[in-house]
Amino acid sequence: MDRVGVTVDLAPRGAQESDRITASAAVLAAGAGARAGGAGIRATARVEARADGRGGTSLPVLDGEGPLALRRTRSTGAAAQITLVGAMSGPLGGDHLTVEAAAHPGAALHIASAAATIALPGQTETSARYDVRLTVSEGAELHWLPEQLISVCGSDLRVTTCAELAPGARLVLREEQVLGRTGEAPGRLTSRLTVRRAGRLLLDQELACGPGAPGGWDGPAVLAGRRAVGQLIVVRPEFEQEKPQAAPLGEWAALTPLAGPGVLVTAVAPDALLVRKAMDEALRLLG
Repeated sequence: MDRVGVTVDLAPRGAQESDRITASAAVLAAGAGARAGGAGIRATARVEARADGRGGTSLPVLDGEGPLALRRTRSTGAAAQITLVGAMSGPLGGDHLTVEAAAHPGAALHIASAAATIALPGQTETSARYDVRLTVSEGAELHWLPEQLISVCGSDLRVTTCAELAPGARLVLREEQVLGRTGEAPGRLTSRLTVRRAGRLLLDQELACGPGAPGGWDGPAVLAGRRAVGQLIVVRPEFEQEKPQAAPLGEWAALTPLAGPGVLVTAVAPDALLVRKAMDEALRLLG
């Protein structure tokens, strides 16, 4: 399978100009052709952030492939702001997409996405995979705040998100899943979220939904017929001394302290808008 790449210009710029990423029409056509025979695409996006010694953050590594294009966008503070742009449809059945992000000591890295990710059926019965690997070093900060993941009827996607934190690292991580588009049944979606700090487990949870998932996923103990779910994890060193207590957050969400310097907010609601409102309110309360 041909490698699908994105050319990244990392030459220094003034504070008012964003980094430029060029993806030619030929590159996108090559990516589309890689799916023509029904085979899935393997693509990885990588970003590394380092303190620049002037109170800001530089990006010595910013590289994307296939459906995963990375663009540095303007930020008002010391953090480097990255937007993940979907250059092609996907993930489709058989695809294996990976995002690797590392914030080195003293760096601040904020990653968002330009639009929702839509899991679609492919030309193969093989499930699609989407892996996110986050590494946050001592004194560094990483925000992972993508848009919703939508599980379309007939799709089969396995999502794995792993975050490895140093003792003095800070993390804000949000994930939101929507089961089916308006008026349609969901696809199969399995999502596992793991967070470790200094090698010790803070959180390890998995949710499987849709056709073929273990029984009870749509019952009163899990989703109770609702079609949108969200998780927000905030880890801060100061939470070792004092952290928020367990409490409901409005009608659709609840906050749970973790066994360490972190908290988990979980939201389950009828639609994506209500989940996002709950996540935004939790972010505001947690600062």
